[in-house]
Amino acid sequence: MSTQSRNLTPAQSMDLETRAPLQQELLQKAEPMELLLYWRSVWKRKWWILAFALVLAAITTVGVSFMTPIYRATVTLLIEQNKAKLVSIEEVYSGVSPNREHYQTQAEVLKSPALAMKVIDKLGLMTHPEFDPRQRKETYLKALGGSSEGAGGSERTEERVKALVLTEFVKRITIEPVRLTQLVKVSFDAADAKLAARIADSLADTYIEADVEVRARIRQRGTNWLAEQLSGLKQNLEGSEQALQRYREREGLPDTKGLAQSGAVRQIEELSRALNEATERRIEAEASYKQIKQAGNNLASMPVVLRNTGVDRLKEIEGQAQKKVVELSGRYGPEHPKMIEAQAELRRARANTRRATDDVASSFSKEYQVAAANERSVEKALAAAKSGIQYMNRKEFQLDALEQDLNTNRQIYEKFMNRYRETRATSDTQSSLVARVVDPAVPPELPYKPRKEQIVALGFVFGIIVASIIALMLERVSTTVKSSEEVEDKLGLPVLAVLPLLSRGSEAAAGRHYLDAPGSVFSESIRSARTSILLSAIDQSSKTLLVTSSVPNEGKSAFAINLALAHAQTKKTLLIEADLRRPSVVRHLGLDPTRPGLTSLFSGEANFLDCLQQVQGSSLYVLPSGAIPENALEILSSDRFKQLVARVSSACEIVIIDSPPVHLVSDAVVLSTLSTGTIFVVRADSTPSPVARRCIRSLQEAGGHVLGIALNQLDFKKADRYYGAYTGYSREYGSYQGKTA
Repeated sequence: MSTQSRNLTPAQSMDLETRAPLQQELLQKAEPMELLLYWRSVWKRKWWILAFALVLAAITTVGVSFMTPIYRATVTLLIEQNKAKLVSIEEVYSGVSPNREHYQTQAEVLKSPALAMKVIDKLGLMTHPEFDPRQRKETYLKALGGSSEGAGGSERTEERVKALVLTEFVKRITIEPVRLTQLVKVSFDAADAKLAARIADSLADTYIEADVEVRARIRQRGTNWLAEQLSGLKQNLEGSEQALQRYREREGLPDTKGLAQSGAVRQIEELSRALNEATERRIEAEASYKQIKQAGNNLASMPVVLRNTGVDRLKEIEGQAQKKVVELSGRYGPEHPKMIEAQAELRRARANTRRATDDVASSFSKEYQVAAANERSVEKALAAAKSGIQYMNRKEFQLDALEQDLNTNRQIYEKFMNRYRETRATSDTQSSLVARVVDPAVPPELPYKPRKEQIVALGFVFGIIVASIIALMLERVSTTVKSSEEVEDKLGLPVLAVLPLLSRGSEAAAGRHYLDAPGSVFSESIRSARTSILLSAIDQSSKTLLVTSSVPNEGKSAFAINLALAHAQTKKTLLIEADLRRPSVVRHLGLDPTRPGLTSLFSGEANFLDCLQQVQGSSLYVLPSGAIPENALEILSSDRFKQLVARVSSACEIVIIDSPPVHLVSDAVVLSTLSTGTIFVVRADSTPSPVARRCIRSLQEAGGHVLGIALNQLDFKKADRYYGAYTGYSREYGSYQGKTA
């Protein structure tokens, strides 16, 4: 049990035990979804995100304005896949096959350096300004290998220029096969629309012409090669026919292959089916036999035995006899005739069940032996049948080999002969085209790239995405508390009140705001804190409340003053200014700074009544700090101060102590042990949550009872936009800045 729990009264412990599950349940229900938190984080910085995206879009616009427009001209080709038989022999030499890889091969041919070089020479692109590097930049001459003077240097330069032009040309070619068709779109990119169309058409024409020339040469070579091969193929065919005939005559085999084996094959098929059936019966019988064998003396419980109708009936009779014995045992003794007769009947029923079980087990053993013997006999018959047919197969194996060799040689010879005749018959006809132009290239009116509007739009979208990610990262790394939900989540304590951020004109009079503006949102928050404190320990007749914070400038003194003013309306209240290092209560309330205070009381310069001051317009009494001492901690930890707190607590219903921050000095830790409850003030969007947690832990470890958190100076407008959790204030009061309603 923690120190804080040990210092609680029974009423406080009961109150905490009652409220803790309810608070946990409410927190779980009120916790917003993770996606909603992301959206709120982005929406919170929407103007910054939009500005970042607009700046990036403007930079992108400037960048694309310097890009040279490129035009793309496209020619559509129909590549023939189903070629004439005349071309089939060419596939043997060229490696071109009528399949799906054919189009990929043709696409690579269209982008081949050899074909590209033909187009470059045909159109004279070596000296065109768009391709010739010497006409674009003078520095290219240095990259080409030095000076162009001299014959050797000129030759080297021309070769380098040719390589650069060829690389640039091939890079601008785009091949796009049309899905599920034989069409291929060949595109070329250039800064001149007419030049792009002329190069695309020339590339398609050159591709068709080059294919016709290559296949004409292949056809001639194929014809010559076929004539040479036919003579050798004819000799092989004649030799195969003679070898087959000699083997048939030597072995005495008529041309009735397969008829002699048909009966043996049918016999093997029938025996194989019989063996499968016998094996299945043997496996089933063996499984039942093994179950019976493994069961030992527990045969009556085996499923294979219980499935027997006779055993099942005897088990039922045995159960009835057992039931009868049980019933009679409750009415008669063991020596009663009815009891003796019932037990004898039970023994007979068990003996009958045992004999039937043994008979069933014996039948399974016999069934397994019969099934195994049947399986062995069928296996022997099948082996004998296979041995007979193997002898016949060995004799006809050589015959099959000779016939297969003859058929192969005949097919090859006929195929070569047919193609040779076709090639000779069509040698003077026009070659079939590998492709034809379906749609010639047309000079485009609009550039293909850069697509300036799309690039700018992508830049804008990318800017929004990047800025949103940055916003989420900033939100994740932020450790400050921004809402009441974050207070409970990060600090683990309930929220007693949420105080709005006061306007600049109201900050100076924050100490008397409860009196000056009783109908404001700030005053309503103070009243909420008062109610929460009263309900936190309702059984106590008097309360000593300590108000502290983590670091200075969190508004703890102003909160302590206004909370004391609120309590003073209904209860006898005293406010003690125990912040002896940086006192501010007198300044906030406009009290007389020359009057003695707490330090004068301890030094003996004044009595208690001389140090008290009453707030004008209120029944609140204040014990100010007085002059700033050098030993503040010694005063607050002294026995005289403990006695003072005990005396005023018995005389007043509410005593509120304004203490220094916890993070800087240990005064508040000492004072927390003298109070019945501590109120911890956290400034919204300012106080780091790790610092606040360490300070709260210090108070609790010292034995202080922290009642809850007062979230101070929260910008309701900002929180409403970000969290959507404070819209009720705007509807009810119409103001977020602490003005009166």
